[in-house]
Amino acid sequence: MRGIRALFVCWLFAVTLGLSALAQTSSQSNQAQTSGSSATAQASSQSDQAQHPGTSEGTVESVGRQTMLVRTEDNQSHLFIFDNPTVRPKGLTAGTRIRIISDATDEPGVRKAIRVTILDVAATPQSRTAQDMAPPPKELTSIQRDIERQARRWGLGFRMGAGLDPELFLIGVHAGIGPIFSPDLYFRPNVEFAFGELTDMFALNLEAAYRLPISFRGGRWSAYVGAGPGLNFVHQGVGNRDISFSNFDYETGFNMFTGIRFRRGTFAEVKTSLWAPSVPTVRAIVGYTF
Repeated sequence: MRGIRALFVCWLFAVTLGLSALAQTSSQSNQAQTSGSSATAQASSQSDQAQHPGTSEGTVESVGRQTMLVRTEDNQSHLFIFDNPTVRPKGLTAGTRIRIISDATDEPGVRKAIRVTILDVAATPQSRTAQDMAPPPKELTSIQRDIERQARRWGLGFRMGAGLDPELFLIGVHAGIGPIFSPDLYFRPNVEFAFGELTDMFALNLEAAYRLPISFRGGRWSAYVGAGPGLNFVHQGVGNRDISFSNFDYETGFNMFTGIRFRRGTFAEVKTSLWAPSVPTVRAIVGYTF
C-alpha cells in the first residue's frame, strides 16, 4: 500500500513539473510572439516613415478648394496643395489638428498633400498666446491666393494677338467655366474681333481646354490643349470698311490650339483653324484671366 502511495506521489509530482514546464514554455512563446508583433509593427511604422519622410502634424490656419495653410509644431506655416481632390477629408476647417503626408514640389515652401488625417476637429493651441503666433509669410499667402483664383469655377479675361494667312491683328474676351466632366477639362468660349489691310473678321469660338498632367495642379505653370467649333464672319475687300454684318460672309471652322498658362493669370497659345479658308491659318495669342 505504501508502495502504491509513493508511486502515486511520484507520478503527481512528475505531472506537476511537466505542467509547470509546459506553462513556462507557453509563456515564453507568447512573449516572443508579442515581441515579434511589436517589432513587426515598429518596423512597418519605420518603413512607412521611410517611404513618406514628409509626415508632419499641425493646425490648419486656412483652407480653400485646392490649398491648405498649416502651422506645424515648430510654429512655422507651410502651404499644401490638394493635387488630387480625394485627398482632402470632409470636415476640414480652420483650427483642425491634422497629420499630413506630403511630397515636395519644385517650389520652396509649397508641398503636395498625399494623405490627410484629422486628429482633433476642435483643436485650438493653448500654450501660445497671440503674440507668440508668427503670421504666415506674405509669399505663402500670395501663392495661396493665386492658386485659389486659378481654381475658381469661372473666370473672365481678355486676349490679343496676330493672325497669319491672312495677316490680322486681333483682340477679344473669353470666359473660363469648369472643371466639367474631369478635374482638368474646362469650357472656354471666347469672342475675337480681327482686322487687317484686306480682311475683317468676327469669330465666336466654342472651345474646350484640357490641362495636360505634366505638372501638378496649382503649379507655377500648366500646359494645355484644346479644340472646338468656330463661327466666323469674314469680310474681305478694299472698299467699305464699316462694321456691318450685311458685308460679312459666314464660315464654320474647327479650331485646335495648344498653350501654356501661368499661375498669376497670363497665358500664351497658338491656334489653327480647319475648313475655313478665309480665317487665318495660324493665330498667336497672349492674354490674361482675372
